Amino acid sequence: MKLKSLLLVGGALLSGTAASAGGFQVSLAGIKNNGMGGVGTGLALDQASMFYNPGALAMVRERGVQIGANATFARQAFRAENGTEDRTLRNSVVTPFSLFAGFGPAEGKWKAGIAVYTPFGSKLQYAEGWEGRFSLTDIDLKSIFVQPTISYAITENLSVGVGVAVLAYGAVNLQRDVPTTNGQGQNGHVELDGKAENKVGFNAGIYFKPSEKLSVGVSYRSKIDATVKGGDVTFSNLPEAAKPSFQATEFDVTIPLPATASIGIGIMPTEKLTLAIDVNHVQWSKYRALNFKFNNNVGGAGITSSTSKRYYQDALTFRLGGQYALTEAFTVRAGGSYDMSPVKDGYVSPETPDANRIGGTLGVSYKAGEHFSVDVSTQFISIMKRSQTQAELQDNGTTDRVAGTYKTSIVIPGIGFNYTF
Repeated sequence: MKLKSLLLVGGALLSGTAASAGGFQVSLAGIKNNGMGGVGTGLALDQASMFYNPGALAMVRERGVQIGANATFARQAFRAENGTEDRTLRNSVVTPFSLFAGFGPAEGKWKAGIAVYTPFGSKLQYAEGWEGRFSLTDIDLKSIFVQPTISYAITENLSVGVGVAVLAYGAVNLQRDVPTTNGQGQNGHVELDGKAENKVGFNAGIYFKPSEKLSVGVSYRSKIDATVKGGDVTFSNLPEAAKPSFQATEFDVTIPLPATASIGIGIMPTEKLTLAIDVNHVQWSKYRALNFKFNNNVGGAGITSSTSKRYYQDALTFRLGGQYALTEAFTVRAGGSYDMSPVKDGYVSPETPDANRIGGTLGVSYKAGEHFSVDVSTQFISIMKRSQTQAELQDNGTTDRVAGTYKTSIVIPGIGFNYTF
């Protein structure tokens, strides 16, 4: 058994089928923003500005607390090269959540706040006996970021802000079958389970509103290296003859969570109508390879490390959205997005079966009284069909992946509750 085949499962660290962005990035922070195609860099909608553009927080009129949650329902199909049957994933639901609390003087120049959000998370469970079971069968990923934020209005039209983005919790569980049969003709199994170390980055932005009808924002979220040290490796169902080749009990690995630069424009033709455009540039090219170290043998005597090629490329996401106040109580939203995949041809892997994706969104808010409101959003994401051949994998030296065709569609309902004061 080749070591790179064994370790492909580890490539899923902090990845999976991301809900609303390419690669393993997820952008589901604000429920209002979700209903508008994910725009937010050039707007000061509410306390979720701490995620999209900390510089806009000082321009948010009301102090408040909001909580939100989403549920991702994905349908993914895989057909092996020269195969005739589609393999679909077992049903699983992921529930990214967020909390934003903003404070400060009502008429002052500054605002401060705390943000808690889950920008990376996934759960994939492939069909029993699928062709890529020796690469991946299951992934369960969780992450929580905490971001204290401060924002200051330099003038009535210009504000800046910065947040300390802390990877407060990260956990991953990855599983695959081992192609070594026992006496009953069953395959072995390996499970990798680990927690990421706490790491610190930053999220900074500038917000400029030259008139009542126009606003512009620029933001930058820094790269963070997510590192697992001493994660557990568990082998099961191995025949006695194979056990000396699989003695590892711990693994170490580091994966870059890429930096994102964004620019956004908000246009307010009337008091009731807001339109916005965002462009995000994600620096995926920093992700060149995935390197593992083990404390003992994996796949053969003396083999305790491995490298899996990634060679991602930088990618752009284009977002468009708007909202319209029907009445004082009801506001409706709609939007769309086009997300370019960072994964090159011949590098698609089961834990990140990524391709260019098109999204459409809808949303509505209901204001129940002076201080309380409810937001609802729904996103529809279509990850375009993408194929790779065994010849491409051989040419790229990426035969630790599976030749075939992937197609994924995702529905993401969300709900949020807001209290302002």
